[in-house]
Amino acid sequence: MRAVVFHEHSPSLDVYQYTTDLPIPEPGPGEVRVRVAYAAINRLDDWVRRGWKGLRLTWPHIPGSDLSGTVDALGPGVEGWEVGQPVVANPLLWCGTCEPCMQGYQNRCRTWHILGEQVPGTCAEYVVVPARNLLAVPSGFDLATAAAAPLVSVTAWHNLITVGGLRAGERVLVVGAGGGVNSMAIQIARLAGAEVYVVASSREKAEQARSLGAGWVHDRRADPAWSRAVYRATDRRGVDMVVDNVGRATWPDSLRSLAVGGRLVTVGGTTGYDAAVPVNLVFARHLRILGSTMGTQHDFVTVMAKVFQGALTPPIDSVWPLEQFREGMARMLGGEHFGKIVFQVAGG
Repeated sequence: MRAVVFHEHSPSLDVYQYTTDLPIPEPGPGEVRVRVAYAAINRLDDWVRRGWKGLRLTWPHIPGSDLSGTVDALGPGVEGWEVGQPVVANPLLWCGTCEPCMQGYQNRCRTWHILGEQVPGTCAEYVVVPARNLLAVPSGFDLATAAAAPLVSVTAWHNLITVGGLRAGERVLVVGAGGGVNSMAIQIARLAGAEVYVVASSREKAEQARSLGAGWVHDRRADPAWSRAVYRATDRRGVDMVVDNVGRATWPDSLRSLAVGGRLVTVGGTTGYDAAVPVNLVFARHLRILGSTMGTQHDFVTVMAKVFQGALTPPIDSVWPLEQFREGMARMLGGEHFGKIVFQVAGG
């Protein structure tokens, strides 16, 4: 089958190879084989290619966590699905038997994995996933949009709504506008009835954030003192929540942007994990720092329903043929994109 693979960890994109001769995987008990129509990438794919201590992969490794496609084959014991049915999949894999799983916290599973991280991913002609991970795509719904949604949508929803407890009328600051998680965070905050503030890296991205529902935008390239700008824009009060997945480069200003009793929510740190925390602000303003990874299956079903209804729409920056995987990845890593980078797989 056709796929993108790499055979070793490397800082270079040259390690990615397009191949046409991988064996087609067979679904086991409780599994479904999906013929992939579109796959999408995330920052996670860059980190996996580079590798980290403790990450052990089976080579060659296939990147990608997101997919849309059609059911191609059913494993033993699978019911309720038909060959040819359009689907998406929750990228999170869980055991279903440990205590967190039994309590409905699949994203805290003791042996959790993510497609494209610890196990082969979605940038391939065929992918095998547990049947319980699948959701049917409504008839006529755009499959490229469906592929762009899963990882960023469930991650942002769990972080803002399930963990962060975002409420209507609150003020939310999203630090960064171009990535998939933040572009969904802007829309989720708007859908929740919050006032949305965005700090972007350029005037163009600031205006794109406004088109997603941000009521106040700031171009940090034109004015780097963005926490002061937020303070002034909120009548010297600050915001109730900051969404900061940037990490080291922004945490001090993010915490300064919070009002008394505010909280910072995060799902990552693209500029580094060793962020400085002004401890005096934390105790003096009664601040909270909340983190999460991925989301529960209930979160996934809930947020994807809103995507299929059109209440949330993951922005797609561009769609590439699978053969041009390196070019698409380079665009994402260069920070040129706004929204998701998607690859067309079927028909290539």
